[in-house]
Amino acid sequence: MAILTLGINHTTAPVAIRERLTFPTDRLKEALRDLVRKVDVEEAAILSTCNRTELYCGAESANSQPLIDWLASHHGLAQETFTPYLYSHTDGDTIRHMFRVACGLDSLILGEAQILGQIKQAYQSASEAGTLGKHLGKLFQYTFAAAKKVRTDTAIGSSPVSVAFAAVRLAQRIFDNLDQQTALLIGAGETIELTARHLHEQGIGEMIIANRTYDKAHALAAQFNGFAISLAELPRHLARTDILVSSTASQLPILGKGSVESALKTRRHKPMLLVDLAVPRDIEPEVEQLADVYLYTIDDLHNVIEEGFKSRREAAHQAEEIIDCEVEHFLAWLRAQGASSTIRDYRQHAESLRDASLAKALQRLKNGTAPDETLHWLAYALTNKLIHTPSTQLRQAGETERHDLIAAARELFKLQGNP
Repeated sequence: MAILTLGINHTTAPVAIRERLTFPTDRLKEALRDLVRKVDVEEAAILSTCNRTELYCGAESANSQPLIDWLASHHGLAQETFTPYLYSHTDGDTIRHMFRVACGLDSLILGEAQILGQIKQAYQSASEAGTLGKHLGKLFQYTFAAAKKVRTDTAIGSSPVSVAFAAVRLAQRIFDNLDQQTALLIGAGETIELTARHLHEQGIGEMIIANRTYDKAHALAAQFNGFAISLAELPRHLARTDILVSSTASQLPILGKGSVESALKTRRHKPMLLVDLAVPRDIEPEVEQLADVYLYTIDDLHNVIEEGFKSRREAAHQAEEIIDCEVEHFLAWLRAQGASSTIRDYRQHAESLRDASLAKALQRLKNGTAPDETLHWLAYALTNKLIHTPSTQLRQAGETERHDLIAAARELFKLQGNP
């Protein structure tokens, strides 16, 4: 069986093309069943995210054209609109590609972890749709194991590569336990949402979301067990804030030196981390003059991010070495499957010979033949039947000078001495 991948991603196609080939989650199982029904594939799974759509299939043929035909038909597109952006892999290249994707080595953000969860969802959908067979099922299991090993044995995901992630890492450096800290996030856009998510994952003690539009703040806070306030309420909550992250579109500063100074007095100069991710800045630069305040701007974090990218690039080299080993492990498993049917057939053949000989031996006992004589006859008869065909084939191999077959037989049966 050939294992093949057909896909499109952020490196090969613009979003205008990618969005036309996505599969909504609630229709994915239906699409999978349609795929195996209309295309000559035995197994199938589909990974569909904002950055990539990939079809993983097990089929007798490695020809990807039937998959292209199906994609065009399923999405109602002319093939020429998307085929220039496609890539395809087969067998070992498919395995390597899938491992690299799961480890974040093929992601827009090197080493990002979200893709592994998306691959697990693709596996779950295929499993529920009944389109996941022996080969793809095992490939997914090896993929999860490879990704876990890369995450465990390298620093691929440990360094910050987004301003939100970097802000949370700074907080972890300054405060020993985030579960004892209060975070105040100002804004409700994508950056603040990502910061909230990272803080929540790290077990922040309390989270407050402040925004000019209260409803937006409330909707975001509800996702992470926080609570919302309006911007007018900021002064009332500033004194109990340990970590403040701000990212708004305001043209004027939201937080001034006087407000922070007042909060520090109430806090008895307990340190505060202030991270200003806005341009123009949300926090007056003069705040940096205050003692017990750690103020970082987006420029400061960009330096941290660049260090993070460097660290991840170094870890990626280690990850590739791990993937090389894991690919070989899976290929070894695949090669072993090629012998499985032969082993099964040989076992069935031996068992049929055993059953036939045993039936005759039991009949001899019923006819009055002595047990020890019957046992000797059974051993002799069964041995002759088991070695008859291999002996005949080896004799013919000698006559036709098939020395390779004779050598293979000696290795197979672990025969000692010279042939």
